[in-house]
Amino acid sequence: MRPDQLDLLTTVDAPTLTPDGGRLVVGTSHPDFRTDGYTGQLWVMPTDGSAPPRRLTQGYRDSAAQLSPDGTTVAFLRSPAPGSDPGAPSAPQLTLIPLDGGEGRTVTDRRLGVTGFAWSPDSRWITFSSPEPEPGRYGTVAGVGPGQEDPRLVTGPDHRLNGEGYTADQRPRLFEIEVPDPQEEPVFAARGRMADPQDAQAGPPALPAARPLTGGEREASDPVYAADSRHVFFATTPEAGFGRSLRTAVAVVEARHHAAEVSRPAVPGPSTEPDAGPVRLVAGGTEVRVGFGSPCVSRNGEWLYLLGQDLGESGLEFVASNGAVYALPAANALREATTGWDRPAAGLEPRLLTDPAALGFTGPVRPSGQDQALALGASRGRTVLVQVSHDAHPEVLVDQQGEVTGACEAGGTLAVSSTSAASPGAVGVQRRGGGLRELFDPNAAWRADLPPAAGLEREYGGPGDPRGHRPDQPAVHGWVFLPEGPGPHPVILTIHGGPYAQYTWSWFDETQVLVAAGYAVVMCNPRGSDGYGSAHGASIQGRLGTVDHQDITAFLDGTLEEFGPAGSGQLDATRIGVQGGSYGGYMTAWITAHDHRFTAAVVERGYLDPVSALGSSDIGWFFSEQYMGTDREHLRQQSPLHHVDRVRTPTLVIHSEDDLRCPIEHAQRYYQALWAQGVEAELLIFPGEDHELSRSGTPWHRRVRFEHLLRWWDRHLAL
Repeated sequence: MRPDQLDLLTTVDAPTLTPDGGRLVVGTSHPDFRTDGYTGQLWVMPTDGSAPPRRLTQGYRDSAAQLSPDGTTVAFLRSPAPGSDPGAPSAPQLTLIPLDGGEGRTVTDRRLGVTGFAWSPDSRWITFSSPEPEPGRYGTVAGVGPGQEDPRLVTGPDHRLNGEGYTADQRPRLFEIEVPDPQEEPVFAARGRMADPQDAQAGPPALPAARPLTGGEREASDPVYAADSRHVFFATTPEAGFGRSLRTAVAVVEARHHAAEVSRPAVPGPSTEPDAGPVRLVAGGTEVRVGFGSPCVSRNGEWLYLLGQDLGESGLEFVASNGAVYALPAANALREATTGWDRPAAGLEPRLLTDPAALGFTGPVRPSGQDQALALGASRGRTVLVQVSHDAHPEVLVDQQGEVTGACEAGGTLAVSSTSAASPGAVGVQRRGGGLRELFDPNAAWRADLPPAAGLEREYGGPGDPRGHRPDQPAVHGWVFLPEGPGPHPVILTIHGGPYAQYTWSWFDETQVLVAAGYAVVMCNPRGSDGYGSAHGASIQGRLGTVDHQDITAFLDGTLEEFGPAGSGQLDATRIGVQGGSYGGYMTAWITAHDHRFTAAVVERGYLDPVSALGSSDIGWFFSEQYMGTDREHLRQQSPLHHVDRVRTPTLVIHSEDDLRCPIEHAQRYYQALWAQGVEAELLIFPGEDHELSRSGTPWHRRVRFEHLLRWWDRHLAL
């Protein structure tokens, strides 16, 4: 693909099914150059393929669909088109639409939007999470902009997050609304003689009253109802304030008392105080090693599934600490949950169901059948779908060359959204005893004219190496992408971020752009990567730039032996570039300081100085020390900036102005050092973007980024 074809790429959300599994709803999204944003709607289709997919909504950006348990209504998040209504909130709002069609009805007007929600089992209520702005901030006072707000008093290290900014003054809280009757006449704000000057409902139609369920001391997210449709489990932070650890917990709140099953009359003005029972601790706590989140209640209401991560005694030991699936009886959780945040009641001990040393799981966890759950696990360049039972018998349901990105099971039908080597997003269904069958691929039309380049899976080193076993070099798994034609082609070695992440089989826009431009792409998962067990991921702790560097180099050497001048002759060993972002930017800068074979390099959003990151990065207060140790001299020796005087390779440095993960001063100081010592260098800065530029930045900036990459590589690698 070319950079100007970026707007062809469509991704899909996690699907949602009717209770009988007969119909499926899924959201799509694609970059839009016209509005410089992302647009997409919801689609509905029968799961037997008897009719084509039909567009259900017509919003600018509709996503995160969830069907009501009774199967009649779809709840989703709707974002307005950029600049469409300057007076209305621009963040996503909760919206409802009948499954059989009709107009969408927006039921929230949260200033900072809705981030997640859940239906009650009886379909009468929805609880949602939403950041609550501190009074005086984020436009809550007319005429007071960001530059006029009161100062922020910071009392702990955890106070900013890339892509969000300051966090303690906009913590997510839980709210609940009663689902309006879709058949009732909408109520509009009164005007003229009937108008009430104190009427807080200022726009048609009037919105359901949103009752706060939690306060503002702690974050509240990922809500899910218990079987009684009255209690809500959710993820939170056991420590109040800015936090000094990574611990998370699962708590429960009683949304409505027995005597208050009907909605209460709305009062003028927004309600700010919780109108619910006390928040009680279920799992995790300030004195517990394992942090818990992503609660999921089984359909029969008997089991509460959780994801847990062992963070050690300090609550900071996250390196290669895989998420695992746990379960405990839901009735016990409701009965024995207690107030206080140090540790749960003695009887609430979640049971470990999966092996965290072998496979790491991510959320969200979703119900399956009557008493089981679905979770996603990373494995050797794949993301597999696993069904877990409370009796600890995990079963892999979907394992394909790609990544499962979401799943839903109902009525014996399993619906799966995924990416693959052929498509950036598709939906398939699977029924008992059968395989996964593709149902909907919004990318099918352009794929016929732009067939994606396929990677060649390789493993160099280890006993299976066709070149012979090398005892000093363990196996390194990865892929080689070859352009069309005999070659020899210039080579670009790409390095993933993380480091606890993985390259996968999935369609990757960066690889496709480079291969279409005539470059061979080499990519691998060295030690430190996810998907190969926790020991593999933790092996670089305290020694970045050692075995990871060794593995990356070994995979490149293996590729050149097989496809270079001494092999098939398809690759040019004299024209090699190297590039990477985040940890990949770190490793690119590290490698060019220690290996001068590369013709040119691209260092993007690099974590280039772990010393300064201790105080400037949103994760620096724990990341640098956990990965590189606490000794300052040892920390400095693992810094690419400390070794920049060794670099001789022409380097393009790319960074975003609003990057809080790897602050822009990393790039500025690295570029300045290259320039001062006479190394050919350029610094490309993107305004208004953060650490996620290449993945979710504005479409025009993503396109321009690709154009600059190709410009740089054409200058240095093209014949």
